Amino acid sequence: MRKFVLKPLWKVSLISLLVLAACSEDEVNDLGQMTIPQIESNMKSGNWIITKFIDSGVDELNHFNGYTFIFDDNGVLTSTNGSTTYEGTWSITDSNSNDDSPDDLDFNINFNLTNDFEDLNDDWDILTISSTKIELIDISGGNGGTDYLTFEKD
Repeated sequence: MRKFVLKPLWKVSLISLLVLAACSEDEVNDLGQMTIPQIESNMKSGNWIITKFIDSGVDELNHFNGYTFIFDDNGVLTSTNGSTTYEGTWSITDSNSNDDSPDDLDFNINFNLTNDFEDLNDDWDILTISSTKIELIDISGGNGGTDYLTFEKD
């Protein structure tokens, strides 16, 4: 009588599942492999909306509902809701020029305004990035509060 061994089959199935999961179209990229030009190119393609904004534990997403954000080539950040338009600046910089670690990249946003958009002004750290989503975090040095900002393609 012939024995049927399942051990190799489950290993092949597990490996196949991991490969399929790793190849999703909206894969979150490892920041260790992302360069500033790659991140900039990603942000400049398409329109973005804010899907999460937590300011020191307070959900303030409602201040940005209906606004679309466009990250232009020349560092101009434009936000509009159809009737109101605000312009600011954006850039990605290496906060530690002494090493080559992409973990030190800052996503800089500045709106020279005195309304809700000034709350976006910061040198955000990138948590995750994909072709359709970027999650940012900032830990305040003053009060120690943590802010979260997420942009997703519209």
